[in-house]
Amino acid sequence: MAVVVLNKANFKDTIEKNNFVIVDFWAPWCDPCVAFTPTFEAAAAANPDIIFGMVNTETDPEIGEYFQVNQIPGILVIREQAGIHAQVGEIGAPAFDEIIKWAREFDMSGVHAYYQGQTKQAN
Repeated sequence: MAVVVLNKANFKDTIEKNNFVIVDFWAPWCDPCVAFTPTFEAAAAANPDIIFGMVNTETDPEIGEYFQVNQIPGILVIREQAGIHAQVGEIGAPAFDEIIKWAREFDMSGVHAYYQGQTKQAN
């Protein structure tokens, strides 16, 4: 699957409608970010069941600010609308593949229990 360009218009909708999203925060002036793009695109092609999206922090800084992205390149792994892993700095393909493998196997029961507790407190 092709990498999706995420911006203010489609970010929330993408997260809400897809159970597994990996976001790459980048900027065109960031050489490590640009160097990572082919790795990110290859991972997207190899994992068509996951949505891979890129946020340009220059054109959509609000998204990065919301997630407190203070350094790029930055990766955010989101499952079922919950951020389960954040990675900043340069990363190679083998390490990125391990993050994806870990995220696939991540037990979401703790996240579900947390949100159920939050719902009970709100009621």
